[in-house]
Amino acid sequence: MSLNFSLVDIPERSAKPRESGITMVMDKGLSVREAEDMVSGSGPYIDVLKLGFGSSYVTPNLEKKIEVYRSANIPVYFGGTLLEAFIIRKKFDDYIRLIEKFKITYAEISDGSITLPHNEKCEFIRKLAKYVTVISEVGSKEEGIIIHPVKWIEMMTKELEAGAWKVIAEARESGTVGIYRPNGKAHVVLINKITSKVPTEKIIWETPQKSQQVYFIKLFGANVNLGNIATHDVIALESLRVGLRGDTFFQFLNLAKS
Repeated sequence: MSLNFSLVDIPERSAKPRESGITMVMDKGLSVREAEDMVSGSGPYIDVLKLGFGSSYVTPNLEKKIEVYRSANIPVYFGGTLLEAFIIRKKFDDYIRLIEKFKITYAEISDGSITLPHNEKCEFIRKLAKYVTVISEVGSKEEGIIIHPVKWIEMMTKELEAGAWKVIAEARESGTVGIYRPNGKAHVVLINKITSKVPTEKIIWETPQKSQQVYFIKLFGANVNLGNIATHDVIALESLRVGLRGDTFFQFLNLAKS
C-alpha cells in the first residue's frame, strides 16, 4: 500500500496476500457501521478476520457485515468455537452447508472447548480443506492445562500435514493461557522449542495484549504472524511492526548511519 511519506530504517513489510506478517483480527460483535469504519481506517493492514467464538449465531445483519469485509478483500471466517459446537452436536455436514451459504472461504478448527481425539481433528481438517483454506488452533483454552512442548510440536506438524494452511498457537482473547502464563508473560522455553521444529511462517501467534505483540516482533521481526488483534488495535500494531511506537522504536534503527 502507498504510505503517507518516506522514512529511512523502516522494515519492509510483506505485501498482500501474505504468507508471513499476517494480522488476524477478531471481531467480537461490531455492527455493520462499525465494520465499515474499521475497514476505512485499518483495512489495508488486516489479512484475515475472525468472527469471534460463536458470535456469528447472534450477530445482527451478519450477511451485510460479511459483505463489508469481502468487498475490502478481507477473508472472513467463523471462530473455531462455532465449529466445535457443530461437531459436539454431530452436525459437521450442516457446518459445511453454513460456510457455503455465507460464501466463507476460510475455516478455523479448534478443540479448546471439547475433547476431540487428535486423529479425528486431523480428519476434520482433511475434510474442510476440500472446501476452504483451513486454519487450525492448537492448545487449550483452560487455565492450568499444561501441554508438553513435544506434544505441541507433534500436533502442529500433523495438522499442517493434514492440510492446514496455518496453525494458531492458542492464547484465548485474554492472552493468559496456552503459550502464555496466567500473568500474560510468554512461555519462552515452550515457544523456543516449537520454533525449533515448526516454521515460524506457518504459525499465527495469538497476541491480544500489546506486550505480547512487542515480544514476538522483537523475537521474529516485523513480518511475524499475529492473531486475536482487537479491532481498534490494528493501526497501533502496524506502528509497532515498523518501529514507530516506543516499545519497538530502536528495534530497526541503523544508528551507525546517523
